[in-house]
Amino acid sequence: MDRRRLLQLMPAGLLSTSLPAKSATPFPETLPRIRFIADQIFRTTVCLRPFRAEGPRNEAENRGRKRIIHNYGHGGSGWSLSWGSADHAVRLALEANQTSVAVIGAGAIGLTTALTAQRAGLNVTIYAKDRFPFVRSARATGTWSPDSRIALTDRVAPDFADRWEDMARKTHSMHQSYLGLADNPVEWTDFYYLRPHPSPSSEPTPAAEQPQNTHYIPNFVRLESRLKDISPRFQPVPDDQHPFNTPQALRRPNLTFNIAALSHQFSREFLIAGGRFVPMTFNKPADINRLRERLIINCTGYGARTLWQDESIIPVRGQITWLPPQADTHYGFYYKGISVMARRDGIVIQPVGADEGFGWNDDNEQPDMDAAYAAITTLADAYKA
Repeated sequence: MDRRRLLQLMPAGLLSTSLPAKSATPFPETLPRIRFIADQIFRTTVCLRPFRAEGPRNEAENRGRKRIIHNYGHGGSGWSLSWGSADHAVRLALEANQTSVAVIGAGAIGLTTALTAQRAGLNVTIYAKDRFPFVRSARATGTWSPDSRIALTDRVAPDFADRWEDMARKTHSMHQSYLGLADNPVEWTDFYYLRPHPSPSSEPTPAAEQPQNTHYIPNFVRLESRLKDISPRFQPVPDDQHPFNTPQALRRPNLTFNIAALSHQFSREFLIAGGRFVPMTFNKPADINRLRERLIINCTGYGARTLWQDESIIPVRGQITWLPPQADTHYGFYYKGISVMARRDGIVIQPVGADEGFGWNDDNEQPDMDAAYAAITTLADAYKA
């Protein structure tokens, strides 16, 4: 689901009104408290999500003797649409009747596209300036969010929702194959929505819970209802069964990507299957003529804005503050406008803002340490005394 929609609006149909059984083990005994200590911050990263009003670009074009398949512009849903979008791109690539393909870009989209092309029988080389951990995909939140800033309602094609659903379902299915592997590259973890005000309603009331702003707020496409059959529902948690300092808490299992482990897993699979990584910098479209392959899949993400002069890409800034991972602490929660994910590669803390305009058209990739420390201060009272 869209993270902000998930956290603030709690879409209809995703919340169950049934309470956990009273005999359930109290959560204070089983849910370790995350320690929020400012001087333990070891990294603060910024990711610019590559948003396109029309949604991800999955189409082919010819440039001279080169056949280019574009696969970029996934907003905040790169990891969550990666496999399905790769499937669309590779199907277009197979129409060229080539045996080899060049993939430009080594982020989430590039790696899954390369793996998908290998499974289709193609010889694949990835050309990229950077690899993990130096790609923007390495700075993602790491949660299942297939319609996070994916498109604008008044700009999508009539068939967009169907194409999006196909990508989301295929990606969700592929991610299941990585559950239970060593290092837990993908796993289910509990996520808690901490409601600041008690309410008898089955849904939060965002107007009462969030400050109102007057700046531009994009009207993003909402498609979460199409995946209700594969999305576990939120359930209220009795007050004596959670440790949080909040009038009401809701809980649901959520698919989590441990991005360090997952990226290494993808890279190993690609190399074992005969793939090659070749360092190369692309500054303009004509640079593709340096490639020996005639078939190219462009997975450059936000970099496509410069490389392909695609000004339809709008940056959406997101900042994460990292604390060291804490033993046996693998869950997440939302509290006072801040999302927390206790991943195995670190505790990620991300302010998500009061509305969808947060980070919109902001291309500043410099960390804001004042905001990082402010988030830690806010989280200091997230748990009961």
